[in-house]
Amino acid sequence: MRFALLTSTPLSPTEGSGTFVAVDGLARGLGALGHAVAVRPLRLRTGFHTLDRYLYNAGARLVPPAGDVVVGVDLDGFLWARRRPRPRFVVMLKGVIADEARNERGLVRALLLAQARWERLNTERADRVVVPSRYSASVAADAYAIPPGKIAVVPEPLDLAEWRRRFAAAGRRPPGRPTVLSVARMYPRKRLGDLLQAAAILRARIPGVQIRIVGDGPESRHLRALHAQLGLGDAAVLLGQVSRAQLAVEYVSARCFCLPTVQEGFGLVFAEAMAAGLPVVACRVAAVPEVVEDRRTGFLVNPRSPDELAMAMETLLMNEGLAKDFGAAGARRVEAFDLVPVARRFLEALP
Repeated sequence: MRFALLTSTPLSPTEGSGTFVAVDGLARGLGALGHAVAVRPLRLRTGFHTLDRYLYNAGARLVPPAGDVVVGVDLDGFLWARRRPRPRFVVMLKGVIADEARNERGLVRALLLAQARWERLNTERADRVVVPSRYSASVAADAYAIPPGKIAVVPEPLDLAEWRRRFAAAGRRPPGRPTVLSVARMYPRKRLGDLLQAAAILRARIPGVQIRIVGDGPESRHLRALHAQLGLGDAAVLLGQVSRAQLAVEYVSARCFCLPTVQEGFGLVFAEAMAAGLPVVACRVAAVPEVVEDRRTGFLVNPRSPDELAMAMETLLMNEGLAKDFGAAGARRVEAFDLVPVARRFLEALP
């Protein structure tokens, strides 16, 4: 079969974040099963991403994608999909934009609401809507009035072979201080401020502890101000963007992973951490419990609770045996998210 993938998200792990990883992983998984996949990239960049996304879709309308199946990621395809006749059209929601908007504010919220209207049109015009979790299925059905029979759940793909290669090649930092890793695009919904407050609690309990946060984004300035206000020093380090090779070093050098996000359509970063053998601390909210199994691959705590985050991290940092058991269980669990198993599930979901 020939697949055409439409995505106006930049095709790089830095700019495209989890969406790029999902698109790239699906394309390579389908390719490994013998299918031809062509991804139409975003080319015109005005510096205003919402405008870029509209212009991308206008271009897809003028120069239609060719394939047996067209896959539109999130809102992409909403103008082209009005054409008749057309090939089968599948919308793959990486996240539900209407849901993301609820946890944002100001201009970011306004722009997300505009994009959510386009995404709704996309789901209305699709033959099938694929979402990465049961949580996303429920939210999408509610936000966009999608009939349940039109929705299929397929988890996000994780390139286990590539991550294992990177982990094997990564040099570990010298052992010593207990380290917690967090990786996120710095949006309010990621609740990294809660993690910094938990760091202030944790350093009083575990001498030398360090929380290392990888990522950048709209909340960066606020988080740096909070870091200074709490007087965290090197008990918490905001690393900004790092290369994939450096990220692998961070994964293999940490003792556990923590991200207190309150909105997550799947949470691929948790799967990456489990692939590295790290136990996870996260919140019992959104799709997170579908990826992180409480008291089996990590601890899930109540959202917006720095005290509970600190307690869960302390338990894992002070109990090496428990941390190893959770890490081993997580490494086994993510086998189901590898490229080919996910691509097979995607094919089974086609209309």
